[in-house]
Amino acid sequence: MALIHLTNEAFDKATASGLAMVDFWATWCGPCKMLSPVIDGLADRYEGKVLVGKVNTDEQPELAVRFGVMSIPTVIFLKDGKEIDRKVGVMPEASYTAVLDANL
Repeated sequence: MALIHLTNEAFDKATASGLAMVDFWATWCGPCKMLSPVIDGLADRYEGKVLVGKVNTDEQPELAVRFGVMSIPTVIFLKDGKEIDRKVGVMPEASYTAVLDANL
């Protein structure tokens, strides 16, 4: 599976080139737990094409502040290190695949 857990130290290097989808979440967040299987499935589906990462906002609060994450789950899409879209809350899988497919 291509899913990676990103830290503040590794984030910029991991997302510097290509397309990335990053899920900002926390262990105590119920909606985050609902979204997790969708993110895992997308990591498998887009393996080799898209970096799919997760950022635990409790462990990496600097990244949450940097990206202005005010509620979780928040999924941020980046292309060559720049934010191109974001989805806040639990969305249908098609909401995520539409952004990924349009930017591959």
